Amino acid sequence: MKRSLRRALWAGVVAVLAVATVPMASAYGAGSVTATFDKVQDWGAGHGAKVTVTNGSNESVSTWRIEFDLPAGTSIGVFWDADVTRTGNHYVAVKKSWAGPLAPGASFSWGYNGTGPYQAPLNCTINGAACSGGSAPPTTSPPTTSPPTTAPPTTPPPTTTPPTTAPPSGDHKVVGYFAQWGVYARNYHVKNIHTSGSAAKLTHIMYAFGTTSGGRCGIGDSYADYEKAYTAADSVDGVADTWDQPLRGSFNQLRKLKAMYPHLKVIWSFGGWTWSGGFTQAAQNPAAFAESCYNLVEDSRWADVFDGIDIDWEYPNACGLTCDSSGPAAFKNVVDALRSRFGPSALVTAAITGDASNGGRIDAADYAGAAPNLDWIMAMTYDYFGAFSPQGPTAPHSPLYSYAGIPQQGFWSDAAIQKLKSKGVAADKLLLGIGFYGRGWTGVTQAAPGGTATGAAPGTYEPGFDDYKVLKNTCPVTGTVGGTAYAKCGNNWWSYDTPSTINGKMTYAKNEGLGGAFFWELSGDTTDGELISAIESGLG
Repeated sequence: MKRSLRRALWAGVVAVLAVATVPMASAYGAGSVTATFDKVQDWGAGHGAKVTVTNGSNESVSTWRIEFDLPAGTSIGVFWDADVTRTGNHYVAVKKSWAGPLAPGASFSWGYNGTGPYQAPLNCTINGAACSGGSAPPTTSPPTTSPPTTAPPTTPPPTTTPPTTAPPSGDHKVVGYFAQWGVYARNYHVKNIHTSGSAAKLTHIMYAFGTTSGGRCGIGDSYADYEKAYTAADSVDGVADTWDQPLRGSFNQLRKLKAMYPHLKVIWSFGGWTWSGGFTQAAQNPAAFAESCYNLVEDSRWADVFDGIDIDWEYPNACGLTCDSSGPAAFKNVVDALRSRFGPSALVTAAITGDASNGGRIDAADYAGAAPNLDWIMAMTYDYFGAFSPQGPTAPHSPLYSYAGIPQQGFWSDAAIQKLKSKGVAADKLLLGIGFYGRGWTGVTQAAPGGTATGAAPGTYEPGFDDYKVLKNTCPVTGTVGGTAYAKCGNNWWSYDTPSTINGKMTYAKNEGLGGAFFWELSGDTTDGELISAIESGLG
């Protein structure tokens, strides 16, 4: 059902809350420097903010220093990309040494998460001048306690720092996949989870994928996973990797991300469309498989990075890229062994088929029997239709409901959820699947679903497949069907979810009592996280 490449911190419309336009000293040349405080999010007990320093002068600015007060009841807990010191409610933020000079016309942003609701800063100055421009701050301003003349240490806040970000959607889970190969052609790195605003909205990240070869869990891509050296510019915390550090790659970047967002959990996913063939051998000796997985996930080099394991077996006792005939109990046996070895405190989850047809893949395995030993089950309610049937008929790849003319009975999200519930899987253990991408055909003349085609529409990385962030501009939505969207542009026809249709799906998830939602995958979203914002707000 899925291709081998199965498939987002400043999100939404940002409200500008305080602007400091400061005349530059002559040493900086003509023009001004501005410092803009933006509210990124506010969940009442806490908030996130972004501060942007822009050099409006005609010469480079070698350093900057912002001083401000926060009203009572508000404080900064975690900060990044600047060094911040505090005396009472008075804060001083200075440029990190690694940031380098700020070129004419350039901007630099740093951010923080704070306690209490967002409140605009008071008595703000930049490089000693009043934020409003012109004269110095009034003499009634609280006195400034000078910090050391050297910048504070650049060490990130320790992991023991009290969390300042709450799980974004209450009891609902917001789970997103990070694809290890995205660090190559897609140029999508763990840092992008932070800069897009997604980290503040996620509850869990699925790291995809590890292998299942030889009845054992294995490394999927050692270079991307733990060998790739990150520059300061590409690193989550702006600190470059060194040649001799014990852990690099995406694993180390995930460690840094978790330090910045203490609420985040990371789960290592094994299998996927390409590597599910190994589960057949794993099912022959589930205990040995579980032992190998435990030893790998709990390897001392990265044990603190991962909070559990996810099994993405496509498909037990059925066919995917390869066919499995291990029997209906095989999936339950593997899950039971994993729970036994990982223990009750680790997260053990599974991504499973969304095929609810009579005698289809949901019927082929004992998912309900495995559910008691799983923290949650992610029904892959996408990839139902696509140009893997090159002549069509055109149909949305992720319909929520059936509609007149749907090509296959049982191939829609609600059908999968209802079938799993009818088999005994608790609703709050089910997460609804969302694709952050579209599937499309070319050679299509009919705008409505059900048209014929000549093959796969051109895609950025593979035919018949493209990211939401691309399609929203290149082929805007022209209609909706079955609770999702479609688009016809020229002779191409695409289907994909939008913030509006995702909102409808989240309403469905809440009405059905589901545990939340998950999506494939982070790099398909816009740089400001349109889709994940829709998931979070829809579940809120």
